[in-house]
Formats: sequence, structure tokens, C-alpha cells
Amino acid sequence: MLSRIYIKNFALIDALEVSLNNGLQVITGETGAGKSIILGALRLILGERADIKSISKTEEKSIVETEFELNNQFKKFFIENDIDYEHQTIIRREILPSGKSRAFINDVPVTLDILKALTSQLIDIHSQFETSNLFTSEYQFKIIDGLSDNKKLIENYQQNFFEFQSLKTQLKKFQTQLSESTKESDYKQFLLSELEDLKMDDVNYEDLQNQLSMQENAEMISENIGQILSRFHQEEIGILSFFNEAKSKLSKIAEVSTNFAELNERLETSFVEVKDIISELEGEADTIEINPSTLAQLLEFNNKINSLFLKHNVADIENLKEVRDQLSGEQKGTAEIEAYIAQILENISEKEKSLETLSQKLSKNRKKSIPIFIKKAEDLLKKLGLEKAKVDIELTNASEYNHFGKENIQLLFQANSGFPLKPIQTAISGGERSRVMLAVKKIIAESDELPTLILDEIDTGVSGKVAEEIGNLMREMSKDMQLIVISHLAQVAAKGNDNYKVIKQDINGKTQSTIIPLSDEEKLNEIAQLISGSKITEAALTQAKELIG
Repeated sequence: MLSRIYIKNFALIDALEVSLNNGLQVITGETGAGKSIILGALRLILGERADIKSISKTEEKSIVETEFELNNQFKKFFIENDIDYEHQTIIRREILPSGKSRAFINDVPVTLDILKALTSQLIDIHSQFETSNLFTSEYQFKIIDGLSDNKKLIENYQQNFFEFQSLKTQLKKFQTQLSESTKESDYKQFLLSELEDLKMDDVNYEDLQNQLSMQENAEMISENIGQILSRFHQEEIGILSFFNEAKSKLSKIAEVSTNFAELNERLETSFVEVKDIISELEGEADTIEINPSTLAQLLEFNNKINSLFLKHNVADIENLKEVRDQLSGEQKGTAEIEAYIAQILENISEKEKSLETLSQKLSKNRKKSIPIFIKKAEDLLKKLGLEKAKVDIELTNASEYNHFGKENIQLLFQANSGFPLKPIQTAISGGERSRVMLAVKKIIAESDELPTLILDEIDTGVSGKVAEEIGNLMREMSKDMQLIVISHLAQVAAKGNDNYKVIKQDINGKTQSTIIPLSDEEKLNEIAQLISGSKITEAALTQAKELIG
């Protein structure tokens, strides 16, 4: 319930504060007094765009503050958005002189999206020209689902529908990825096979280059080793003979002089090392084989590697392995995408089964409630002066699931007898819209918990008995909700549990608007004035007393 409104420095309002109660709250006032200004300020609380032109004193900020009495069902919203929950919650909007605006819930700064998410559950403002939502499928489904007791069912369906849509989005994303991957998949598979055929994990590139060099120079190596061994093994002038002779002579010298002992040891060690080298050279000489076939194989393998170095713009085997592993991963990635798509398709199929079951239940309940809606609506419209009006709701199968099931809805209307029912947006006149909307609001109020409902001159253009019925209807609606009505009708004002008047006055040479609560006597005089005009007559007072009852 909206329990308090405070407005400062907004258009013609210097400062205004009013407390409101539950039930039917009627606001009256002359045309131009500032009723629309108050509504404009309240729309800021609903998150509508702030206009710097609304600031009266341009050097000061403009403030619109409301206080609501909330129940515990809102605690979840406050917890999810990290806001302190208060039973008496204060919502404030500020417009700064710079033109920027700020929003607060219980003094916690919030975004406009969070503000809208909360206040859309608290206030519904409806003006006489705002009936276009009656033409929307969303609103029409809301009417019939309220009567069908589909609240939990539609919540369950819409959660499944959201998940269904999310799965379809994922499917499209992965199908696009797969399509793009498939275009290059064959070429990448060729590159991968080319690299895998090398068996690079078993390749030592340095060893390969050494083997290749050995084969390419085998004849020269064999010839030189032969010459070395021949030189060493010559009997008279060979190096080994010379070494033996030198070692023997130095040994004799070392025996007579310790000065040569170290040199003798070094020569002995060198002799052993030389003999070992000769032995290994002999072993290598036995292994050297001039084999053109082996050389050709090594050259072919080396050329393949060098060619792949150039193709993939890398310099060594390790980098080539990285390329191979990346290509392998991409090929596996394609397989994974295909697996994801298969799983998503399976999930979509399961979700469709749930949607089908839920949509059938929704439709069944709606069809049962259509006769109830027709009777309620037509009875209300008769009271509101549309005695011949006929309504109906047409449900047709939809080709795809939508936000409300697998069917489309169309509210049909005809104000005159003898004519076919037509979609309401083409059949309703301007003078009928407000009364039809009021009847619909009444039906919704009976089956759903409406927030604080503000009706702005929705009763314009009616009088007499119809005006009386509108007043009765509003009084009845207010038993289960807070209904704030801006009206020029005495019949409506008379039904108010509390009455307020918007007035415009000059203060220090400046025109200002404000709102005042009316006492019982002031209420009586206000109703009489609505009946007779500026001069209140005794007859008007008498009629006002009768209207109040």
C-alpha cells in the first residue's frame, strides 16, 4: 500500500506531503490545479525518464519520495538485490540540477532497472487514454489466466519456456561453430595426418642431421680413417712405433731423474688415450657403410620435415609438435561440438514434452474460464451503460510455443447487437475504452493481487446512472486493494473512504500546487461543488448528502 507521498521542487510543486490510507482514495480538483503534476512525479518512481525541465528552482535538486507498506513476500527481492528490507519501505528519486537522476530504495542507491522491477509490483497507473495494453496478448492472457487460477501453472510454464529458449540459443551457437569448423575440417585433417605420419615423438632432429651428414660424407670419412689408421700402424715410421720408442726412452730418463717423472706419466697416459682412440676409430671404420638407399631415405625424411617447417612457419620439431597438437585439439573440438549438439537436441526434446503438457493444462483451464469471463464482463458493462455489449475470448493454436503456451489469444468485442464480434482494437470506440478497461480491472482485482491502482479520470465522459455505477464499482474494488482515483464525478467522490483536493494558489507572487486531505464537511462541500459548480447551492448540498449516504 502507498502510505505517503512527498514531492519537492517539481514543476508547480514547491513542497507537498500527503499520507494515504487503504480503500478508495479519491482526489479531486479543478482542471489545471496540478493533479497531472502529481501523477508525473509518481511516474518517476516507476522508473520513467527524468526531465530537467521539471525542476522549479534550477539551483536545487528535485525530490519525489514515496513510502509503501510491504508484506514479507517482497523479502526475496530485497535479498537478491542486496537491499535492506523494511516493512515501511521508502523509495526516492532525485533529479539533480545537472540533469542527472538518482534512485534509492531505503537509502540504498539502485539502478532504474531494479527500481522498475520493484515499483512495477507496487503501483499500476492507468489514465483515460492508456487503454492500448488492453489490445496486447500479454494483457489478455493475464485476464483469462487470473480467472483460470493459472498463476502457479503459468510461472512453471514460463520457467520451462525460458530454459527452452536458452537451449535453442545454445543450439544455434554450436551449430554455427560446427558449420564454420566443418568448412576447414578436411584441410586441417590433411595437415594433421601429414604431421602424424612423421611420428615426431620418435624423431631426434639433431641425430637425423648427423646420420644424414654421415651418409653424405661416408666415402670421405672412411678414406680419412683408413689413412689415419695406416699412419699409426706403419711398422718402422708409424706413430705407434714412435710413441713406443719415445715412451721407453723417457722412462729410462725418469729412472735417473725425478724431474722427468711427471712428463713420463703424462706421456704414458697420452699413449693409453691414443691407443683407445685408435681402437674406436677401427670400430667406426667397421660400421661405415656407403648405402645410397639409406641416404635417399634420410634425404626424403629430412626434406619432409623442412617442408613442414616452411608450411607451418616454425623452426624446430618442438614447434611442429605444438602445431600437430593444436590441430588434433581442434579436430577433437569438432567432435565435442557434435556431442554438445546431440545433448542439446535431447534436452530440447525433453523440454518440449514438458511445455506440451503444461500448455495443454493452461489451455484447458482457460477454455473453462471463458464463459465466466463473458458473464462477468457483460454484467459489468451493462452496469456501466453498455447494455448491448458482447465480449468473447478466442483461443487458436499457435505453430510454435510462445511466452504463454502454444496458442494465440484474441479479445473480441461488439457494443451493438446484431453485429459480429471483432477484435477489440478494431471494434471499440474512444468513449467505450475506459469503461471496458474499468470492467477488466474489476475482474482482475477479483482474481489477482493487484498493486496500488491509480485511475486517472477514467470516468471522463459519463454521468447520471453510469457515473453512480462507476462509483459503486470502484468502492467494491477498493475492498480488496488500495484504489486511488482522480475524478471530476460527484458520484465517484461520494464513495471515497478518504478524499483529497489538489489546489493551486499564489504564494509570494508564485503559483504553487499542493494537495490537502478533506474533512467530512470539506468532502461534502467539494461534492456539492462538483454538482453545482463554483456556487454551492442548498440543492447541491442535499444531493451530495444523498450520494454520500
